[in-house]
Amino acid sequence: MTMNDFIQLLKQHNEIIEISARVNTELEITEITDRISKSTIYNKALLFRNNGSSFPILINAFGSEKRIALALHSNSLKQVEQNIVELLSILKPPQTFSEKIKLAGQALKFSSYFPKYKNKKGVCQQVIHRNPDIHILPVLKCWPHDGGKFITLPLVHTKPDNSNELNVGMYRMQVFTHNSTGMHWHIHKTGAVHYQQAKETNKQIPIAVCLGGDPVYTYCATAPLPHGINEYILAGILRKKAVTLVPCITQPIVVPEDADIVIEGFIDPNEPLHTEGPFGDHTGFYSLPELYPKFHITAITHKKNAIYPATIVGIPPQEDYWFIKASERIFLQFLKHSLLHEVIDISMPPYGVAHNLVLVQIKSQYPRHANKIAHALWGIGQMMLNKILIITQQKLDHTVFHNIATIRWKNKILLSYGPMDASEHAGLKPLEGGKLMFDATSITEKILFTSNTMQYIPVLEQFFHTNKIRTFDQAYNIFIVFANHKQQYHYQTLTQQIANFAVLDEIRIFILQQELYSLEISDWAWHFLANFDPSTDMHIVSHQQTDILIFDGRIKPNKAKKIPNPTINRTDIIELVNKRWTEYFNLPFIASPSEKYKQLFFGDTYFISD
Repeated sequence: MTMNDFIQLLKQHNEIIEISARVNTELEITEITDRISKSTIYNKALLFRNNGSSFPILINAFGSEKRIALALHSNSLKQVEQNIVELLSILKPPQTFSEKIKLAGQALKFSSYFPKYKNKKGVCQQVIHRNPDIHILPVLKCWPHDGGKFITLPLVHTKPDNSNELNVGMYRMQVFTHNSTGMHWHIHKTGAVHYQQAKETNKQIPIAVCLGGDPVYTYCATAPLPHGINEYILAGILRKKAVTLVPCITQPIVVPEDADIVIEGFIDPNEPLHTEGPFGDHTGFYSLPELYPKFHITAITHKKNAIYPATIVGIPPQEDYWFIKASERIFLQFLKHSLLHEVIDISMPPYGVAHNLVLVQIKSQYPRHANKIAHALWGIGQMMLNKILIITQQKLDHTVFHNIATIRWKNKILLSYGPMDASEHAGLKPLEGGKLMFDATSITEKILFTSNTMQYIPVLEQFFHTNKIRTFDQAYNIFIVFANHKQQYHYQTLTQQIANFAVLDEIRIFILQQELYSLEISDWAWHFLANFDPSTDMHIVSHQQTDILIFDGRIKPNKAKKIPNPTINRTDIIELVNKRWTEYFNLPFIASPSEKYKQLFFGDTYFISD
């Protein structure tokens, strides 16, 4: 399936809108896409044909369960899961002769999905630019404080020296000049491993960056595969057809012959690193400027009718959530059928931005079983970056706090410390921070509350100097306190005040949150998780037989550490899109998400002023 085939497929399913009005690649496309991607009714892929270049821009193409399933050559994610289960059945030892015959046939079929190599040009090389200028591409500037324009859906091909072990990763690329970009690969990524190997041998790294082609390639570049596994093996399995790879024009590396655009080049490991960023990231906040390698472009090739794929990331939900959802469903099957048989289900809510919150359902069989699962998951691939893990025996839903409120937390919390995502800003040190696991496997031991939780409100209002307090449900005794972010509190004093007139055993959890009372629960949950580090922001106050948990998810003023802005568009861009709405769409007006998030700015708390 080519990118043009994918567009036709989206048309057949009424999953795409074409926009013929002239649009600006700087901020305007982001503002339009942000409104559409967050809409519960009109969430569609968008095709901008008039953008100042000869390449149409396809964006939000993977931004729903239906569209990500179509990209993976299926009708639903459930079907994708079933395909993986069938594949894993090959690993089971055959018991009978007929099963052996069947297994041989399945293994032969499976091997046919492995990549194939052809020593000739592909359609991705119909047009060749040997004096490359990246400005021919409609590269987006997504958010106002971005350091520049960024390629946001690049499939970056690297390989170790003297090896055919191909890796395909997705590392954003800031445009520096007409023939150079940044290469933002985090220290945990395979591309960064290849870079370190090149530094040891003092050899240039040949790199090819693909855009488009079969949409399954884009997903596979994001998939959390084990180190050394070729992403095009997974692509072949998902589309049930081998990927054909052809050599590049100027670099000794191969690419899919049906890619829309290929940017060839190299990185010199002896060259000084360059400042890249800031960039409005998937966390919903800007990642700070950092030093990364410089990618030198030696050629650009493309199809005659190439499509330029792009995405935006920012405050969830965005298109990237559906890449996460696909990986959640696919790799759940690998876990269940190989490493962790007791795992039943996994869920990554959108407000958890993949690594901040993961829910796991297991079949608990012995004491501390949840601890075993937590240690195992924190040691597997990208799960090492997880911050909060909730493990339960109940069927998963997103009423997380209802689950954890019905558990007596004595000895049912596991606090750890380890590696964190490079965009994590809540920790005291870069790339590391606290990890927290809630063992909710004994949720069946219901706690009976006898008092009306509202009696605590006056005490909380007086202590926190705020009248902005919520409870999820009076039966669960979880208080969300929207408190001043600069105020320090002595929590033992609060406990004593409440204990003077109430049965403290009825209270479980206090969550301190920035003064975001008007936002929806999913919005403040995202903000809380992004600004909470379990190693420093969790307080356990013991009183008699009860442990009260206090989680401080406020932004912590600290002049020694920079706290990034949330991704919010400029007022003039919001007004421009408001004014031009009927030029873009024959749809009811959709208000800008940035409007409701403007209260997230707290002046000098952030590293950039609005």
